[in-house]
Amino acid sequence: MTQPPSSPPPERGLFVAFEGGDGAGKSTQVRLLVTALTAAGRSVVVTRQPGGTELGSQIRDLLLHGGEVSPRAEALLFAADKAQHVDHLIRPALDRGEDVVTDRYTDSSIAYQGAGRDLGPDEIHRLLDWAVGGLFPDLTIVLDVPAEVGRQRRGSVHDRLEREHDEFHDRVRRHFLDLAAAAPARYLVVDGTQPPARLHTEIVTRLHGIPALAGLREASG
Repeated sequence: MTQPPSSPPPERGLFVAFEGGDGAGKSTQVRLLVTALTAAGRSVVVTRQPGGTELGSQIRDLLLHGGEVSPRAEALLFAADKAQHVDHLIRPALDRGEDVVTDRYTDSSIAYQGAGRDLGPDEIHRLLDWAVGGLFPDLTIVLDVPAEVGRQRRGSVHDRLEREHDEFHDRVRRHFLDLAAAAPARYLVVDGTQPPARLHTEIVTRLHGIPALAGLREASG
């Protein structure tokens, strides 16, 4: 009996991560990009880290709003969140051909725990590489703002990491920029002090270089 031809597997989706210090405006740019991708007819999964899964939400509450957590325990909890996130949300979505846009990914842990907590960026990178099974974004967008600007934008409400002093946040900022400088083909650094619409235009312009996104248009609003 002749077997009917099987359907080709779906093309792998696009994986985009937004990174940057607290108060950089990542949430706004995630929303604008998801709107633009959806308007272009693409199926998009949007998420944030820590979080995104049932376990991740529990880890997020513990890390950001719980009691004292040692630096090494903090790094391991962030890695656990990412491992669960990749296995249960990100990789399955990409394999289905859906795009994934995430507010934070591995670079945040490398910058915050590796550089900010002085645990060693290389050590944290190796931990996270194992945790996510070598899955890294097609493009990482770093929204760069000085520590004092981020603090002003956050106002009076701060989680456990946001409460750290500006020297901590300056180390984090410098390491984000170092990561981007080391792999410019995989990163886009934008000045987060610019108006949101201008930042969105820069991001869409960069994404136009990906053939599958040639029809992408800027989101309005």
